[in-house]
Amino acid sequence: MITRKRMSMRSNVFSTASSTSNNIPLRNAQKHLFSTSRPSLAYTDTVSNLKIGQHTRVIFQGYTGRQATQNAKQSIEYGTKVVGGVTPGKTGEHLELPLLPSVRAAKDQLRPDATAIYVAAQQAAAAIEEAIEAEIPLIVAVAEHIPLHDMLRVQSMLRSQSKSRLVGANSPGMISAVGKCRLGFHPLPTFTPGSIGIVAKSGTLSYETVASTTRAGLGQSLVIGMGGDPLPGTDFVDALKVFEHDVDTKGIILVGEIGGKAEEDAAEWIKEYRKRTERPKPIMALIAGVQAPSGRVMGHAGAFVGAGEMTAAGKVRVLEDAGVVTTNHPSKFGEGMKRLLGSEAHWIPSSPSSLDKTQQRNMHTLRRPAIQSTGNPAFVRRRNIHIPESRSFEMLEDLGVPISKSEDPESRDYFLTLAVDRINYTPCIVTSFSIGGESPQLHAKSYPMALDKVEDESTLSLIASDLKCKEESFDSLSLLLSSLIDIFFGKEATSLSTRISRNQQGELAVARAEFSFDDAAIRSGKRNVDLQGMRDTSNEVPEEVEAEKDGIVYIKLKGDGVIGTLANGAGLAMNTVDAIADLGGKCANFLDTGGKATSETVKSSFRIILKDSRVKTIFVNIFGGLTLCDMIADGIMLAYKDLGIKVPVVVRLRGTNEEIGQKMITESGLSLHAFDDFDEAAKKVIQLARQDLISSQRALTQLLPPFQGLVPPTPLPLRRAAAQIALEHRSQTPELDLGTLQGVPGVQARAKKIHGQREE
Repeated sequence: MITRKRMSMRSNVFSTASSTSNNIPLRNAQKHLFSTSRPSLAYTDTVSNLKIGQHTRVIFQGYTGRQATQNAKQSIEYGTKVVGGVTPGKTGEHLELPLLPSVRAAKDQLRPDATAIYVAAQQAAAAIEEAIEAEIPLIVAVAEHIPLHDMLRVQSMLRSQSKSRLVGANSPGMISAVGKCRLGFHPLPTFTPGSIGIVAKSGTLSYETVASTTRAGLGQSLVIGMGGDPLPGTDFVDALKVFEHDVDTKGIILVGEIGGKAEEDAAEWIKEYRKRTERPKPIMALIAGVQAPSGRVMGHAGAFVGAGEMTAAGKVRVLEDAGVVTTNHPSKFGEGMKRLLGSEAHWIPSSPSSLDKTQQRNMHTLRRPAIQSTGNPAFVRRRNIHIPESRSFEMLEDLGVPISKSEDPESRDYFLTLAVDRINYTPCIVTSFSIGGESPQLHAKSYPMALDKVEDESTLSLIASDLKCKEESFDSLSLLLSSLIDIFFGKEATSLSTRISRNQQGELAVARAEFSFDDAAIRSGKRNVDLQGMRDTSNEVPEEVEAEKDGIVYIKLKGDGVIGTLANGAGLAMNTVDAIADLGGKCANFLDTGGKATSETVKSSFRIILKDSRVKTIFVNIFGGLTLCDMIADGIMLAYKDLGIKVPVVVRLRGTNEEIGQKMITESGLSLHAFDDFDEAAKKVIQLARQDLISSQRALTQLLPPFQGLVPPTPLPLRRAAAQIALEHRSQTPELDLGTLQGVPGVQARAKKIHGQREE
């Protein structure tokens, strides 16, 4: 039940993020006992805690759980100095090491330098908070789908202390290949001690990068998984600061993606670094998501281009302007970095264009302008629960907010939005307006909002000024803002966007509303489950809804793409679509199996991909880390046989037991093509797609004459469309003759719809 707290000019329920008051705690938040140590330092001063190695004493939270137990065994065998672990309510021994009931007890008795948290997403925030309270220097959280508002609370704690550093969440963790210390679930066979520091948002892309540097004989010094959440505990700049002073690190690789400003901040830091350093370490980078459609969440919770944020192409440009050498696929990092390290020129501030073009992103992918995202300040982002406008109106009306039944007669459209500020790690209030249909972002202003609700007359006055509210509008503005805040915190919203209007008396009303809520709070936290029933899936792509039920992230791409794609990781899936486009191919979809590549997951993925009639061939790009490549190959072959797939499938397997998996695919006798090299695999799938296109065009030519009199007089494009539809039916039922094909129900109507022609 949402309770409205009426707001006025003298009694507000919001504050700027700099406020330190905690008079009113976040809904359902626990009161935490913080350290009594003097806050003379800031969270930024904990960066040095990232330098792990042989000296690092490690504990596990969730120690006796299956995943933690398995991971701890592997890490101990690798050489990690695991000193024990924590499971609430339990004491004794586990894996012949101390088992303690609390992190505080572990801190006192085991003196850990770091903790690896292996608990379920709904328990992860509390586990992180317990570690912060115990002042554990380094906290690594691997869980995905931690509720967003839980992480807002964690960030508030983190940035008010100077003892603990967080890596994650939704991170593979970090590993010192030189110091044999692992905190996470990295596939150990791909790592080798060496000289390259790697920081990445994507787990699978970081593994690809590691494999590439291993193959090139460079190895790795320290690998940090930033993670794909919108509110990470450690970002690129933090990692760069460590790599700068790490004597083991000779070269640096940064793997980014769409979403947030971390890559832009890194570019600014690198510019300053190259100015102040006589011989800077060479830096390479990759940005995934160049082909990502606007407004979509690409697998990772933080992988979307938010309001006012750069596209992937824009991030590539700013990094290159800073002197970074970019590439379009992680397999190219090894040889590219070897070339840079072997040249004395890498320390000279020079244009990346002077380097070997084969190591850079193909320029045609950079033709998309580096513009800010446009449209409403808060647009629909799937993987959130987006409710219909009518339900949003109902929420507001229940709190007494008037809804406008007519269009705003004003020349400007005014917007008031509550969202998450990924720069300040806080909720924020965004005001904006639009004139003549222009982007509201041109006039957007953001006000960070603390989790605590305290008086702040000045902020309300600024908001009123932005929205051109006169004195008679203050009460209605206070009502609207306080209601939005109640919904935002009470229902764990990710974005509440409203377009406001006003009546002749100057009172505000809501004319349009787009409300989105955190899916993780419902699925992981089992909170606000009533929102799930408000979702209207009738306006969503059926295949995307079906995939979601199987834990698969599938996004149908617009256009004439004919290549279906399947990858086991969000970053890898984005990069697969990007790299195929670089080579001239067109993909029909993005598909992330969610890190899993079992036979059932692959089968479900194939089934969903093939529901798209555009798909003429499928490209499977999988890095076998935790799941071995031979097991993955077996799953692919089983799925291929069970579904009776007719289109050719190209499989690129990398990782543990890759040679065995590739051999199994090659010798299967099925229409499967196995590859190790990405470019070779991608070129093959593009070739197969073009061959199918040529065959289809020939078949269409044969079908055109019988359709001459289909809808006299019928233009050639319409006859082609009708023949294409008929051809699809023939591929499903080969025994149909041409006469029967002409009578396929709906052929004329569908063909006309394709070409935008309406039947009279």
